[in-house]
Amino acid sequence: MKAEERDKLINEIKRVVSERIDLKKDISDEEIRELITQIVFEKSKQFYLNMSEKHEIIESIFNAMRRLDILQPILDDKSVTEIMINGPDCMFIERNGETFRSDARFESREKLEDVIQSIVSKVNRTVNEASPIVDARLQDGSRVNVVLPPIALNGPIMTIRKFPEKPMTAEQLIKFGSITEETAEFLRKLVRAKYNIFICGGTGSGKTTFLNAMSNFIPADERIITIEDSAELQITGIENIVKMETRNANTEGKGEVTIRDLIKSSLRMRPERIVVGEVRGAEALDMLQAMNTGHDGSLSTGHANSTADMLSRLETMVLSGALLPLEAIRQQIASAIDIIIHLARLRDKSRRTMEIAEVVGYKNGEIMLNPIYVFEEEGETPEGKIVGTLKRTQNEMVHRDKFRAAGMINRM
Repeated sequence: MKAEERDKLINEIKRVVSERIDLKKDISDEEIRELITQIVFEKSKQFYLNMSEKHEIIESIFNAMRRLDILQPILDDKSVTEIMINGPDCMFIERNGETFRSDARFESREKLEDVIQSIVSKVNRTVNEASPIVDARLQDGSRVNVVLPPIALNGPIMTIRKFPEKPMTAEQLIKFGSITEETAEFLRKLVRAKYNIFICGGTGSGKTTFLNAMSNFIPADERIITIEDSAELQITGIENIVKMETRNANTEGKGEVTIRDLIKSSLRMRPERIVVGEVRGAEALDMLQAMNTGHDGSLSTGHANSTADMLSRLETMVLSGALLPLEAIRQQIASAIDIIIHLARLRDKSRRTMEIAEVVGYKNGEIMLNPIYVFEEEGETPEGKIVGTLKRTQNEMVHRDKFRAAGMINRM
């Protein structure tokens, strides 16, 4: 069947289904699928359709009426890691680290807007011309960002970052070459000894994935508080966990709950560790204060191009929300954060851990870093894949008091 004939048939079946549904009555997904199937088989008497075509049309109509339309089969494809929608007629997909343009397109701008509203409403978010930018998530934890006109000139724009069904483990990071077995054991000891760890990197470098893997090292008997803009962490194996998510202001500009609010509230919830999904602004000061007031073992992430750059960005974040002397801010950072891990996405699209550095203190107006592991590139394969590994530097860990307190006195 030609594409034009197929589209015409699908629209006709949608019309018939809509006419037969009692809109005032709650109808289950099973009932509507059964109705669609019945009508497709009726229509197949007029148009020859093989079983494959029937199945495809049934799924297409069901997805359009009850799920996320043309997005649904793409979301169901486990090999897809990112979906970038630049208006109803333009969609790009990332699969296995490579980005390409998809043939899929929405039937209209209105249909794309309907899908967007369906997604954001399920997590109690609002997006419209007055408030055209929103972060949301799908039921499976995938992260969604939406930008509507007039901000997006070729919009509506929607970007979906998918996450694996099962959270990444350290074993998988070793398999993918992001870390070595030796590094994984070192990180396990850092987490269990309650060092405060900050993970940094550029967009798409794997910060959230790495944070999920690190969280597997947290002892199961601890009480954990997670704080995020849009909940996407997949911490498993811990029963005593509290998950909190920010809330945007309503149409009257009221009811906003920020990361700063949640960090302050979390301190009254007897946490043993606080995990902040991503620090972007003034909440950095609250996070640092939490780390400095007995909440050791806390974890967080931020955008930066190196470990040193992350320190500078933290200074800027704190300054955006507090009029403090730069020296006081740097001392606060140096005493709060123990370890900074830098991740990067290299030119061959692989995600690697580039450096693990210890924050050793504040001296002569500067925060001092002590690199423990550094990625060394050794060359390329004929296919363009980078060959290299994380290598231990000659530097010893300076602050080993937490290792001693945890009974891990051996050389680090």
